[in-house]
Amino acid sequence: MPVLLPTSRSRRASSAGPHNQTDHAVVIAGGGPTGLMLAAELALAGIDVAVVERRPDQAILETRAGGLHARTLEILGQRGVADRFLREGEILQLAGFAWTRLDISDLPTRHNYGLKLRQSRIEQILADWIEELAVPVYRNRDVTGFTQGETGVDVTLSGGQTLRANYLVGCDGGRSLVRKSAGIDFPGSDPTLSNLMAEVEMREAPAFGLRHDALGFHGLSQTESGRVLVVVTEAALDRTGAPTLRDLSDALVAVYGTDFGATNHAWISRFTDAARQAASYRKGRVLLAGDAAHIHHSVGGQGLNLGVQDAVNLGWKLAQVVKGTSPESLLDSYHSERHPVAARVLKNTMAQIALLRRGDEGRKAAREALAELLAMDEPRRRFGAMMSGLDIAYDLGEGHALLGRRMPGLDLTIEGRKLPLFTLLHRARGVLLNFGKRGGIDAAPWRDRVDVVDADCDGVWELPVVGRVAAPGAVLVRPDGHVAWVGGESRQGLEEALTRWFGPVAA
Repeated sequence: MPVLLPTSRSRRASSAGPHNQTDHAVVIAGGGPTGLMLAAELALAGIDVAVVERRPDQAILETRAGGLHARTLEILGQRGVADRFLREGEILQLAGFAWTRLDISDLPTRHNYGLKLRQSRIEQILADWIEELAVPVYRNRDVTGFTQGETGVDVTLSGGQTLRANYLVGCDGGRSLVRKSAGIDFPGSDPTLSNLMAEVEMREAPAFGLRHDALGFHGLSQTESGRVLVVVTEAALDRTGAPTLRDLSDALVAVYGTDFGATNHAWISRFTDAARQAASYRKGRVLLAGDAAHIHHSVGGQGLNLGVQDAVNLGWKLAQVVKGTSPESLLDSYHSERHPVAARVLKNTMAQIALLRRGDEGRKAAREALAELLAMDEPRRRFGAMMSGLDIAYDLGEGHALLGRRMPGLDLTIEGRKLPLFTLLHRARGVLLNFGKRGGIDAAPWRDRVDVVDADCDGVWELPVVGRVAAPGAVLVRPDGHVAWVGGESRQGLEEALTRWFGPVAA
C-alpha cells in the first residue's frame, strides 16, 4: 500500500524511517480547534509537529460551537492572529449563565465582548494558519492505535502507516481513542437529558423563541440560510445511533404538538448533559486536550474555548521538553493547572442545566431570582469573567495579585514607541518586562528562551474581579500570557521562576 503523504505544501525536518514509518517530534490526533491551535503553538516554537485528521478538509455541516469568548480572543491576539477571526465574525455580548445574558463591556480587557463565528470558519482560519506554518496534516486518516516506550510512541494510522513521535497528544474528541487506549479513566456523570439540534426547512410558520416545559428546554430560530435552527429536548434517553428526521419530528410533536412540516434537513445531531473529565491529562508520552480531556453540555458555549486554552497552556511546555531545555516534570503543570479549570466549567455547566432542566414553577422562580442577582454589577462582573475565561488564575504560590493570572493587555512604551503588550508574545516566547531602571534586570542565561524588554507603562493595572492592583517593577510573562513572577530590581525569586518555567541554565 502506498504511503499517504501529508497534504501541506512542505514538511519540516521529518524523516522517513523503515517499514512505512515517518518520524515527527509530536503527533496530534484530531484536527479540530484544539488540535489545530496546539499545532500552531508547537510550530511557532520550531517543533516538528504533525496532525492526523479523519476528514478530507475542515468542512463541518452541522452547527457546533458558535463563537469565541473574550479570553480566547486575547490568546489569539497574543499570537497576532485575532484580526483574522474578527474580520469574519460578529462582535456580540456572548457571555451568559443559564440563558441570562452577561454584559462584560466594562471588564478590563481589549476584547470586552464575544465573537459570533461558526466553528467551521474558526477551524478553517486555524487550518490556513498552520498551513502557513508548514505543519503537515495526514488527512482521511484515523489514529487506530499506538504503543509507547521509554523513548517514544509508535502511532498506527488507518491504512497501515506508522508515525514515530516523541509525544502523542489526543485531541480526538469525547470518544477519544487515544484516551481509551492509554487507559486513562474518564469519571463523571451519565446523561439526564438528550437534546436534538438540527437545521431544517419548515412548511408551516414555526413558533420562534425559547420555551420550557416538563420535558426540558427548547428553541426555534431563523438561520442565515433561511432554514430553522431547532434545539429540542427528547422525551427519552434510550435513543441510539445517528438521529433521523423522524426522531426530530417525534421530538417536535411531543413539545409543540406539530413538527411544522419539517423537511429537507441540512443536518441533525444529538448531544446530552453527560459531564466527564479525564482523571489525568498525561500518561507517559501521551497527553490529552480539549474534549478528549473533558465533556459537558454546550450551554454557555465554553467547550471550544476551553480546548483552545488547553492547547496554549500545553504547547510551549511540550516544546521546551521536546527541545530538552526543560525537564519532563514541566508537563505535570499542564494537568495541575488545566484540570481545575475544566472541573469548574463542568460544575458551572451542571448548575446551568439544573436551572434549565425543567419548566416547573420552582425552577422558573429560581431562574428569575438568579437573573435579578446577575443584573447587579458585582455578580454580573464575577460571572461574566468566569464564563468568558478572563478570571482564570493558576496557583503559583503566594505573592502579588498578578501572579498566576493573565497579563493585562496594556499599552507599553518601548524605546519611544507605543506598543500593545500582546505584540511581545507573537513568537510564543517568555517575556521579562522591566519597568524600572533601564538594564536593571537581566536574564542573559535564558536569552534563547526569554526576551528581556525595558518598558514604561502609564496605564492602570486592573484585573477582572480583582480590580486595580499595584503597578509592579518587573513581570515575567509565560508564553501563554500568564504571569510567572512579579518583582523589582532586587530580583528576589526571579532565578527560581526562570528555572521552573524555562528550564535550567545550560552547562
